[in-house]
Amino acid sequence: MLERDSTSGRERAFSDWLAGLIVTPGAVLERFEVGDGTQNLLLRWGTPEVVFCTHMDTVPPYIPPAFETDEAGRVRRILGRGSCDAKGQLFAMLSACRRLADSGLSGFGLLLVSGEETGSWGAKAFAKTAFRSSYLIVGEPTDNRMVSASKGTKSYDLRFTGEAFHSGYPEAGLSAVDLFHRFYSLLSAVDFGEDPLLGKTTWNVGLLRSDNPQNILSPELTCRLYFRTTFVSDAAVEEWMASAPDLMDGRLSVTARGGDTPARYLTLEGFESAPVAFGSDAPHLTNFAHKAICGPGSILTAHRDDEQVLAADLEEAVDQYVAIFHRLAESGA
Repeated sequence: MLERDSTSGRERAFSDWLAGLIVTPGAVLERFEVGDGTQNLLLRWGTPEVVFCTHMDTVPPYIPPAFETDEAGRVRRILGRGSCDAKGQLFAMLSACRRLADSGLSGFGLLLVSGEETGSWGAKAFAKTAFRSSYLIVGEPTDNRMVSASKGTKSYDLRFTGEAFHSGYPEAGLSAVDLFHRFYSLLSAVDFGEDPLLGKTTWNVGLLRSDNPQNILSPELTCRLYFRTTFVSDAAVEEWMASAPDLMDGRLSVTARGGDTPARYLTLEGFESAPVAFGSDAPHLTNFAHKAICGPGSILTAHRDDEQVLAADLEEAVDQYVAIFHRLAESGA
């Protein structure tokens, strides 16, 4: 899997290849068009009450796999794009499904979605289908811990409007870069409170752009602002952003791009759990009554050039997915 490039926008070819790989005796494969040229895949054994799910796309750039071995020549560590986010999840979940099927069990499925890294487009499209099930287990790199809660997200496009002028006479114009600096300082000073479970609210600026020449004050600066919110701050962030244009004397326009709210997730006694600060497809897959998130690998290497997962963690994940299925099937959580 890792030798195939499935960076966001290129996952269609990967999913077509994968469709031929994952079909197993006793399973039914369904394809669902997302609407942007990509597709979701659902592999089901009987009528699924428990569905394992992860995403097929990865962040760029593509990094080919590499393998570290121990003294006996056994693979110890797997590196490369997608090793933990999220092809490692896919491998572990598919292995768990095959183990369950080999035991003569049914009532489970494997859902593979596109576009998670660019807006959860595959998950949003699948939520519009008629499919319904009781339990969803989303694979993300959580060090094989079940996620107790995750932060929400809020995304905004910002446009600062200045007045172009010769840079030798800045008092006669207004630089959009200076406006951005003022906004950045105002936002940095806001205390959104600390959540007892999810901690502090964080935010990041991306796609920052101002194309003015060096000798002309910037007439316009655009960027994207991305929040990770908590139960304490989610509404407060929206309120502050609604007031931001007035704080900037009308020199700022704000366009909300959407997001999701902080959420709590299913955990089970006997399985280690912890809150996380990252997002996933889970909030958007609304056609499931109960949701859990867990998987091998660390979020601290995801999206990095040294993305990796331990072979032992993959093996542990397979065992854990099988155990979670049995717990849900036998006791209904």
